[in-house]
Amino acid sequence: MELKDKIIVVTGAASGIGRAMALRFAQEGTRKIVCADLNLAGAEDTARQIDGLAVSVNVGTEEDIKSLIERVETEIGPIDLFCSNAGISVAGGVEVGNDDWQRIWDINVMSHVWAARHLIPRMTARGGGYLLNTASAAGLLNQVGSAPYGVTKHAAVGLAEWLAMTHGDDGIKVSVLCPQAVRTEMTRGHEDHVAAIDGMMEPEPVAEACVQTIRDETFLVLPHPEVLGYMRKKTENYDRWIGGMRKLNRRFGGFD
Repeated sequence: MELKDKIIVVTGAASGIGRAMALRFAQEGTRKIVCADLNLAGAEDTARQIDGLAVSVNVGTEEDIKSLIERVETEIGPIDLFCSNAGISVAGGVEVGNDDWQRIWDINVMSHVWAARHLIPRMTARGGGYLLNTASAAGLLNQVGSAPYGVTKHAAVGLAEWLAMTHGDDGIKVSVLCPQAVRTEMTRGHEDHVAAIDGMMEPEPVAEACVQTIRDETFLVLPHPEVLGYMRKKTENYDRWIGGMRKLNRRFGGFD
């Protein structure tokens, strides 16, 4: 899909990958980009740079996502591309409290579910549309020191796979973004953590990879090419891969 003249929604657009997406997409001559974020001031700053629309949205609630979709489709037009990008991280293992597990589940997984729930029927009725869901390399591999992050990102990848195989015949294109460490607020102070073992990438190359993937209409967005090799090693010998991950766990400890 080409982005020229398209209406695009990006959640988490106040900073990091979301902001880079919005700025890069605008270079393609989009019709309108909606910059959605809980941080409205940050979203407004992004929107000002591209003549976009800033909207305050809490992606951890279905009503906010539903209202966002309805507002855009009523006031601007049919959404061509919805980038469900906002996410959070929670450090720790199974001892993490239920409230934190539920919060990260809602933001990292259910936000994608709710976007699909309220967009796919609209997109299907008009012949198709595109969903770009941000997960993480942790959704393909895992995350040392953060069970909630690793688990929810696996679920996000699984959902994207399900959407692609179930609604592809309806004209729904799906891509899932799975980077390793990217220089954002989430990774601030973690430059030496395991996720950055292959280097800390800036958000701009990640956004560029998204543009190319959307143009090619392929499923996986892998800004870090090393991830594909790690995936192959994982499937070739699961036990050996887990042994390697145990070594990383001993080396890097927790995700503080």
